[in-house]
Amino acid sequence: MPDTAIHYHGSYLMPSLEHATVADAMHPGILSCEPDATLTDVARMMASNHIHCLAVIGVSHREPECGIWGIISDLDLIRAGIRGGEDTSAGALAQQSIVSVTPTTSLRDAGELMVTHGANHLVVVEAESQRPVGILSTLDIAGVLAWGEG
Repeated sequence: MPDTAIHYHGSYLMPSLEHATVADAMHPGILSCEPDATLTDVARMMASNHIHCLAVIGVSHREPECGIWGIISDLDLIRAGIRGGEDTSAGALAQQSIVSVTPTTSLRDAGELMVTHGANHLVVVEAESQRPVGILSTLDIAGVLAWGEG
């Protein structure tokens, strides 16, 4: 019987988990919406851009230094959609609290933060200005586990 297993090898462009930083794996830039965006608006942005989360920005009493209220995940969107939340605003959907890291944070430490906080996405901020510069997802870390040089 022939060997049907697929053998993959790491990429020379991706460091191992032990040597990787957030900058090595993150998605640069952040797609965002205003707090009054509708469920349909959020769904269209996620589907059109093939993304799994969206940052909600705007002026709020709960706004942290980075300017982001919260994160709407694809699961938050689906939950609201199937439970009759068509009129729900993005501000109301943004239930994931902001957990942030800097680009120089080790990927292992970022993963520990995700596990500890139950977060699928971390906001990547510049260390000094706290300006958001990207998103790190669990799938980004999975990519390093899959393709990082060992």
